[in-house]
Amino acid sequence: MQKSILLTSFTTWKPHHVANSSDDLLDQVSKIHCRPLYYLRKLPVDFRLAPKKVLDRFDELKPDILICCGMTEKREKLSIESRAVLGEKTIATDVDLEALTKGLPMTEISHNAGRFVCNTLYFKALSHLRRQQHHCIFVHVPLLTANNAGRIKSDFLSVVERLSMA
Repeated sequence: MQKSILLTSFTTWKPHHVANSSDDLLDQVSKIHCRPLYYLRKLPVDFRLAPKKVLDRFDELKPDILICCGMTEKREKLSIESRAVLGEKTIATDVDLEALTKGLPMTEISHNAGRFVCNTLYFKALSHLRRQQHHCIFVHVPLLTANNAGRIKSDFLSVVERLSMA
């Protein structure tokens, strides 16, 4: 049985950004993917509002899995975050990331979700969903270009597919 998934993305946060690659990727996925997927796009880049909106929507829809996405300007591959850190506390995802990323050339496992809103959202989501025994990952999406967009989308769709069938 296929599992339902909530996918989230952020809006832009710097003046020079014309788009957020996480939202661009979800826009592309939403046009071709027909599995039980829900979307919460263009989240505000806000430490309090982003987690609140995501967790409220998760509790409303009750999907099986949450995939949060954010943009990275410094990486060249999809980066699936293994953990989030807030203060002295660290929470790791319970998803087997080695199996999830096996054979995906444009995807890597990262152990640094940053120190910005992405990390805070991931920490709060992992904490909230762990109590409910649901799975959650955070995916940092690199800037999409003509050279990498197709391969990034292909890997991301594989991640979604693997999670929905796990």
